[in-house]
Amino acid sequence: MADVEHYEVGESLRSRAMMKTLSSGNCTLSVPAKNSYRMVVLGASRVGKSSIVSRFLNGRFDDQYTPTIEDFHRKVYNIRGDMYQLDILDTSGNHPFPAMRRLSILTGDVFILVFSLDNRESFDEVKRLQKQILEVKSCLKNKTKEAGELPMVICGNKNDHGELCRQVPATEAELLVSGDENCAYFEVSAKKNTNVDEMFYVLFSMAKLPHEMSPALHRKISVQYGDAFHPRPFCMRRVKDVDAYGMVSPFARRPSVNSDLKYIKAKVLREGQARERDKCTIQ
Repeated sequence: MADVEHYEVGESLRSRAMMKTLSSGNCTLSVPAKNSYRMVVLGASRVGKSSIVSRFLNGRFDDQYTPTIEDFHRKVYNIRGDMYQLDILDTSGNHPFPAMRRLSILTGDVFILVFSLDNRESFDEVKRLQKQILEVKSCLKNKTKEAGELPMVICGNKNDHGELCRQVPATEAELLVSGDENCAYFEVSAKKNTNVDEMFYVLFSMAKLPHEMSPALHRKISVQYGDAFHPRPFCMRRVKDVDAYGMVSPFARRPSVNSDLKYIKAKVLREGQARERDKCTIQ
């Protein structure tokens, strides 16, 4: 991974308006690239990042801890006839490859920074991550001349442990989001499923994404009903009258490093094709 040090912003690539094609069961799904987003979940080890992702995807909680190296998930939505795709990158708390972490930040559209309310060091890590995200995204925005909106949630997990275990006061955590309408703070419990749905609702609202992408606001269907995502009239009677539903793609794989680099190149070129060639470094 360390050899991914530099990439050049070169010749024009395909626009994000192109269609992304996905396979689901016997149905081929075409999602407009403008409706495709990536959510990046960051934080120290053992703070519950994967548990929050699991609640989002399938409403489950697993008491057994398994260290995450990097997990990739994909959820596809049909919301009032429009297709959406949300990729979820559940990152490692150890960040063994700094260049890969920077690349994950560059390709992210919305962010969840997780710390444990009973672990002061994990909160300090979130402060470092927030600073890094702002710096990395600032570099990209300077090249694309995009607006400064950066939807982000600071998430204090494990609020079920009680006040006696708390090491991070709510007032201190709230300072990280004060004055930024695109950043919010939530105290949640992935174990008890407390405030998790509300957190995602606010995150998607800040990102100007459909509210129905929140876990509680769409019907969840399995891959066996993937034909319901076909643009033709719904063939499955049980989902016929539903305005919004989502499906987790069981065979999703993380895009390659090369694909991510091409995405960044396309994003830069979309706003700056007339400018001379430039370089951006992934450190």
